Amino acid sequence: KPALRFKGFTDPWEQRKVGTLIEDYTEKTVTQNQYPVLTSSQQQGIVLQEDYFADRQVTTDNNVGYYVLPKGYFTYRSRSDTDVFVFNRNNIVDKGIISYYYPVFAPKSCDSNFLLRRLNHGIKKQLSMAAEGTGQKVLAHAKFKNMVVDVPSQSEQEKIGTILEELDTLITLHQRKYEKLVNIKKSMLDKMFPQNGASVPEIRFKGFTDPWEQRKLGDLCVEFRSGEFISASDITETGEYPVFGGNGLRGFTDRFNHDGEYTLIGRQGALCGNVNFAVGKSYFTEHAIAVRADKKNQTRFLYYLFSTMDLGQYSGQSAQPGLAVGNLVELKSTLPDKQEQEKISGVLTALDTLITLHQRKLEKLQNIKKSCLEKMFV
Repeated sequence: KPALRFKGFTDPWEQRKVGTLIEDYTEKTVTQNQYPVLTSSQQQGIVLQEDYFADRQVTTDNNVGYYVLPKGYFTYRSRSDTDVFVFNRNNIVDKGIISYYYPVFAPKSCDSNFLLRRLNHGIKKQLSMAAEGTGQKVLAHAKFKNMVVDVPSQSEQEKIGTILEELDTLITLHQRKYEKLVNIKKSMLDKMFPQNGASVPEIRFKGFTDPWEQRKLGDLCVEFRSGEFISASDITETGEYPVFGGNGLRGFTDRFNHDGEYTLIGRQGALCGNVNFAVGKSYFTEHAIAVRADKKNQTRFLYYLFSTMDLGQYSGQSAQPGLAVGNLVELKSTLPDKQEQEKISGVLTALDTLITLHQRKLEKLQNIKKSCLEKMFV
């Protein structure tokens, strides 16, 4: 029995062979490109092959003899380099086609929404044991159908399947909103800052017409220096002051070495050029460069300006790349007067707030789903 159940369900779950829950579908194509060509991916589910391989070479252009995958039917890639097998359902086209390495089947005496989650949760060990091979693992369809899994009654399946399907719909909705906002911000950064040596951006707020001026980064700031070392034992999960490193928030500590608004630049390793923003009393480690603008410029604007500059390209070429403050302060960039800086950073900050809001909602829903999967399945 699972830890969490809907009211009225008390019977233990039964062990059933997968083959009793599904029925195979073996229709194959007889002409080239008979239906849209699909790919079953581990991260994105069922997607159009032309979208999935948009920047790559498709392995073959001959698809006669591929399996037909109707809407609502399931498939999985029977070969895996990582011993991970993901089961997907076609939710995107009425009929598609997929490689013969992907068995196709439909639910039988089993709720479709429940089956999708049952096959992808809690049976990884059984799948691994059923797969064969020393390098690339192969999960033969006959072996898969002979596996034994725990399932509840049809009515309980429907309850579980419905709530998880609704959660996935909400997750997809917030994921799309989040991605849309991220793309809007990227477009704004491209258009609100001059490109390719230009002295004015593509779009500006009304009333601003003066060309942007080229300045050294060091001449814009009253502070431009690395943070200080802190022992890992002094960083805790909770505390009075946040600790920032090259990748942003690392934890908390009982002391601070900076107070106010700061732009942070990651200065070592893979985090070279990573840009963050901090407000208030904080501790900055030696892996971060703390930057504070002078009175004629805005620190938050510098955060967005640095985000457009790919600062990581100026790191030293070594096994452990690093950004030297002495080099960064000599870099030049164009920027407007403080009033226009504040306008630009204002709209980008509002976008960042929306992005963070949807990111948090998305993470909350994903955690709810994770908890449901752990507690609603045997």
